Amino acid sequence: MAAQDAPILIVGGGIGGLAAARALALTGRRVHVLEQGRAFGEIGAGIQLSPNVFRMFERLGIEDAIRADAVFVDDIRFMDSLTGEAVMKVPLKQPFEARFGKPYAVTHRGDLHTTLLKSCQELDDRIVLETEAKVTGYTDQGDRVTVRLADGTAREGRALIGADGLWSKIRAQMLNDGPPRVSGHIAYRAVLPYDQVPENVRWDSACLWAGPKTHLVHYPLRRKELFNMVAVFHSDRYVEGWDLTGDRDELMQRFEGVDPRPASLLSRITDWRYWVLCDREPVRDWFQGNVALLGDAAHPMLQYFAQGACMATEDAVCLADFLEQAGDDFPRAFEAYRDARYLRTARVQLMARLLGEIYHAADVRADLRNHVLGMRTPEQSYEGLAWLYDGP
Repeated sequence: MAAQDAPILIVGGGIGGLAAARALALTGRRVHVLEQGRAFGEIGAGIQLSPNVFRMFERLGIEDAIRADAVFVDDIRFMDSLTGEAVMKVPLKQPFEARFGKPYAVTHRGDLHTTLLKSCQELDDRIVLETEAKVTGYTDQGDRVTVRLADGTAREGRALIGADGLWSKIRAQMLNDGPPRVSGHIAYRAVLPYDQVPENVRWDSACLWAGPKTHLVHYPLRRKELFNMVAVFHSDRYVEGWDLTGDRDELMQRFEGVDPRPASLLSRITDWRYWVLCDREPVRDWFQGNVALLGDAAHPMLQYFAQGACMATEDAVCLADFLEQAGDDFPRAFEAYRDARYLRTARVQLMARLLGEIYHAADVRADLRNHVLGMRTPEQSYEGLAWLYDGP
């Protein structure tokens, strides 16, 4: 295959990788996605979608499909899990959409991924989707990039995008910067059938119960068929993976003493899955020659801003824009993409860490948090998030 005819290789078939494939294909590029799993799919349940990512869905031509699966919650609620106090409520319907031009919603991660996958399959004349393709390394030869697979075979492309997540093999070879930073926090996730949710918490809200070294997030999913729950607490455990079996007894012990409402929710779950929360220090080195990083491979972040998938989708659209402008000058396009993205994503990375401290505050710090948040008007909350929700 002549170098100019070779596709752009994307390692990783998650949300960021498929968004990049779709965005590049819409500009006329040929793309080859390499996914190490036996099938394309997403682990996990709920995901929050803010206005900045809805603008990217519009660019990708998938906004209507995303909206069909999403739940457009009435508000965001911040609750004190010890006192039961309603600290802050941020309306999300008409005034929010009037300010930002796009909505705030929650959806199932699998539904979002399926929509992206179908949108790529529609472009099968430009996008090749390959499974069981575990990439172990790459070689940048100047006019093309070759990736090596665990089965001993290789794939060639004009350039390479590493969208292979927190434990990225592409990043490891490019930067050799060691393992991710362990936050000291662990997240348990579960879903309940919606009709099993106690009526006193069956709110049409994205709700967070904050407590000392713990918090619980919950909201409805799939047209209110399911109720998503994520419980986070401090732990020194470190296991690599996203889908491990949780210890219900440990979870209940960590949340002992919370308000009866979150306690009743937690007690209804017997089967928890968990993952250890990790991130990395922000870096500028997102590319090298014809190879670039995207999403968690470039800027892994804690989930406290609910922006991991949003930032990866922004990356995808931005990268496609710069490649369309630069033609086949991949290093120039990758440098422009990095320059446009790294400060924004670094801000989210660092602010997410700070939010974790705010959520998990105790004693006087918690009182101060509640006092400050309780004084904010909805309009002040909107403007405080404008740097993020107004988009890149």
